[in-house]
Amino acid sequence: MHLYDDLDRQLIAILREDGRAPVSKLSEILGVSRATVQNRLDRLIANGTVLGFTIRAREDHGADGVRAIMMIEVRGKSTTAVIRHLRGLPELRQLHSTNGKWDLVAELTADSLTAFDRVLREVRGVEGITNSETSILLSSV
Repeated sequence: MHLYDDLDRQLIAILREDGRAPVSKLSEILGVSRATVQNRLDRLIANGTVLGFTIRAREDHGADGVRAIMMIEVRGKSTTAVIRHLRGLPELRQLHSTNGKWDLVAELTADSLTAFDRVLREVRGVEGITNSETSILLSSV
């Protein structure tokens, strides 16, 4: 278990909003040296807290593809390994842990139904996933 102080939490919050922020900007916002920011960032990456850096695009940019919500049941203590595997899928937009019947809820995207079918087979083939239920999102209301 990792213990985070206020500086770690603030750094993570800033990176969630702007994953491309340079270290110099982060140090200015946080009021600490660049070396401190770089050391904290290196530690967060090394311990698996920060898994990568990405962009967020507006929903109306890009091709009209397939979007879906997938509820996932995980066997025993394999949740961490399943999460690690799923986070490596480029089609995964969001992943949440939850309570109740399902262990995880994933938002998936694909360019076509054929690509979506491939993603579903890949997710369902992940070691530790015992069951899933998927709903394609038809329109936003």
